[in-house]
Amino acid sequence: MYKIVRKKALNPTVTQMEIEAPLVAKKAKPGQFIILRVDEEGERIPLTVAGTNPEEGTVKIIFQIVGGTTEKLNHKEENEYLQDFVGPLGVATHTDGIKKVCIVGGGVGCAIAMPVAQEFHRLGAEVTSIIGFRNKDLVILEDEFAACSDRLSVMTDDGSYAREGNVTMPLKEMLEAGEKFDMIITIGPLIMMKFVVAAAKPFGVPVTVSMNPIMIDGTGMCGGCRLTLNQDGRKVTKFACVDGPDFNGYEVDFDEAMSRGRMYAEFERHAYEEACNLFKKEA
Repeated sequence: MYKIVRKKALNPTVTQMEIEAPLVAKKAKPGQFIILRVDEEGERIPLTVAGTNPEEGTVKIIFQIVGGTTEKLNHKEENEYLQDFVGPLGVATHTDGIKKVCIVGGGVGCAIAMPVAQEFHRLGAEVTSIIGFRNKDLVILEDEFAACSDRLSVMTDDGSYAREGNVTMPLKEMLEAGEKFDMIITIGPLIMMKFVVAAAKPFGVPVTVSMNPIMIDGTGMCGGCRLTLNQDGRKVTKFACVDGPDFNGYEVDFDEAMSRGRMYAEFERHAYEEACNLFKKEA
């Protein structure tokens, strides 16, 4: 059992928790993830490690309430417990030799991008961060990004906060002005990452994308998290849980990934409604 040490609402649909898990806290690196179960009968869900405190033995997770399991997780309070908390899983984000990096995060993907930006800052790299949200009410982690970034651009789709537009706008402006990056790392909705890759391609800047497909066991055995990569004219199957979650953005078949990601949207909606109704009855 894993104790919830702290809980904080970042916006109406996104929650941050710190979980007591000393062994995971000791080993986890930016870019890796954990798999948890809320209770004995719960499903396994992957969540990226949003930060660690090895001295305190805690791991930070940030999740969006989108389905039945995340609704149940959000009803857990401080000093209550999770059934399982397994990790770290996946391959940590590559940082060697990167001196100038652009981090592009969208929505709740900023929770994954933040520890990556913090790690590059800790290593002495020049960090440019671009974060985007649908509107002012959904903005998260702005102060944390400001603290670890040499430059920060905040975008909202509707212009209700900071600058109106999407994350590719400031990225294109910088690239067209001659800005050189060793790497662009983008984390967020698939469609956003697809367009970030497209914006960077004419300039030949390497782009790393963080993929979060359907995942069950986290060890490569179930095949649920498979992705198709186009490598040298060949289609290659990789698994996000063991080969990723980071991949070369120019190789990812985003259209296939988006199609597979929508497979269980209706199921998740029903599971979320059932969980909400259950908690209403208990109240």
